[in-house]
Amino acid sequence: MKCTLIPRLGLTAGLATLGLLFGFSSCPAQDAAATLGPGSAFSIPQVQLIQPETLDHLLQAGGANKTLVLQVGSRVLYAEAHIPGADYAGPGSQPIGLQALRSRVATLSRRQFIVLYCGCCPWNHCPNVGPAFHQLHDMGFTNVKVLYLADNFGADWVDRGYPVERGH
Repeated sequence: MKCTLIPRLGLTAGLATLGLLFGFSSCPAQDAAATLGPGSAFSIPQVQLIQPETLDHLLQAGGANKTLVLQVGSRVLYAEAHIPGADYAGPGSQPIGLQALRSRVATLSRRQFIVLYCGCCPWNHCPNVGPAFHQLHDMGFTNVKVLYLADNFGADWVDRGYPVERGH
């Protein structure tokens, strides 16, 4: 199901408001030293990134190699809107979120195709995708991609007309 113009604008405004309320504009990875550290989005190799258009085509195609999409950001953002079929795996920047991620994937084949995403704030400030990606890598997962959202989920997914689900 595609969003109409009015709900998309509402989601973008909602994400911006949440960002201000929860301090996403000053994410822990914001300063220069943190953005180069192992927990930053910049620590994810370029080859491990997937663009929104590519992921959308992949999800529309379906097929035998089912893609597991995991949102590793805020539960509030996940409830507001998320990629159809995505599971919430907890905030990647928090120990409780990383534990939830480990629990979610514990029984999966280490070759399972997994796409992680957050979208809480601009890519260069995201505190969640780097730790989540490295957690899966450390667990031996070999087929993990991270959805590249340059600005945030609202601007780079919702406003571009890609499908969303709400709630959960």
